[in-house]
Amino acid sequence: MKYIDLNNEGGIGANSTYLELGPFKLIVDAGLHPKLVGNKATPAFELVEDFSLDLILLTHAHLDHIGSLPLLSRRQTQAPILCSIPTQMLAARMLRNSYGVMKRQREEQSIPEYPLYGMGEIESTERQLQPIQFHKPRSFYKGNEELIVTFYPAGHVAGAAGIMLEYKKRKIFITGDVLFADQLTLPGARFPDFKVDTLITETTRGTNERKKQYDREKEYEELIEAINLTIHRGGCCLIPTFALGRMQELLARLHRAHSSKTLTDCPIYSMGLGIDLCDYFDNISRKTSLIHFRRSILKELKVKSPNWDSLAPGNTPEEPAIYLMSSGMLVEHTPSYNIAAALLSNKANSICFVGYCDPDAPGGKLLACKHEDSFSFDVLHYISPVNAQILRFDLSGHAYRDELLNLAVNLEPRAIVLTHGDPPAREWFTDELALELPKTKVLNPTPRETYNI
Repeated sequence: MKYIDLNNEGGIGANSTYLELGPFKLIVDAGLHPKLVGNKATPAFELVEDFSLDLILLTHAHLDHIGSLPLLSRRQTQAPILCSIPTQMLAARMLRNSYGVMKRQREEQSIPEYPLYGMGEIESTERQLQPIQFHKPRSFYKGNEELIVTFYPAGHVAGAAGIMLEYKKRKIFITGDVLFADQLTLPGARFPDFKVDTLITETTRGTNERKKQYDREKEYEELIEAINLTIHRGGCCLIPTFALGRMQELLARLHRAHSSKTLTDCPIYSMGLGIDLCDYFDNISRKTSLIHFRRSILKELKVKSPNWDSLAPGNTPEEPAIYLMSSGMLVEHTPSYNIAAALLSNKANSICFVGYCDPDAPGGKLLACKHEDSFSFDVLHYISPVNAQILRFDLSGHAYRDELLNLAVNLEPRAIVLTHGDPPAREWFTDELALELPKTKVLNPTPRETYNI
């Protein structure tokens, strides 16, 4: 098998992988790097000859995995794009949001190449999508050769898939982004338990050791308790969250706590893409048995849009409330970033992080601050004292490192390729896999280089 990591920067970014299996040429995912802008944020598609691919495969609909898809599909119009049914239903909406963000960034940040694609290209890409059911193998032929593709549910987010490729009795399994724990809205990953020849695995949480006696449900209980304490002392609670998947799960959690009267009654504010996606989740839930979500919980929680006039930097609203806002990492120019600027100086308030936060993102930098440090909201030209409570809850949408290590041990691959992780995370996996599977070749690929596995 030929392997090229097309993510120019490596780490977690513009996720995209080129594979050759015999005569079959494939790309898995086509993301945009969340910390880069313009053409620098895209994968190295120029390494792949135009109109040469047989298939494009998508693991899920987060933009670090599909944000460059229209750029790839216009160079590979002949290639069907395989994805799960929920990903088919979500992908175009996510790309339209990306297009809108790029249009705004062109104006605000003077990025001349934005937007990288237009609405027409998004529509063309949508027509190339071919949904396939989980656990249902699909065969593709080229001459006398056969490639079998099977999708397996990967947890993480609605539609997320691990992908099995079978060629000449050789099995290659790609985890994509994976969460083994069940959520209210989505069951955890259900991966194959038979041996494979090659495992291509995410490594996101390679530096995160699981706490002893960790209990995900207990973590949610502690989040609800932190919200209640904040409201009781007259403060506001900001929960920064990813719009796709995490926001809907948190809404479901707040709804359950509200229904059981374990959540203090208070206004709940939210807005934007995450709320819009609730309609999509409701539709997926009605048409499939793959997720569990109803948009009616928004009405029952009385979720409403915030009053931005009361949320200037340093200006905490008088009424205690919950603000459930994207982005999850307080990225500049997002609602969570602006609301954090309003709340951070007031000791009655709390900011509760519930997922992965890049150390270089504003959220990661805030987590590294100490109480009463100064924190700069650069794009708002505002510096705030860190007086609010900054809390972190272990509710990531990614599997723990020991779970992925156990997966590798159970699958007994002859080769393992490490992806979707920062250098320290990959180093941990490299060291541990050498101990657990000493006969297995472990590859931490350099971007743009070609490997034969």
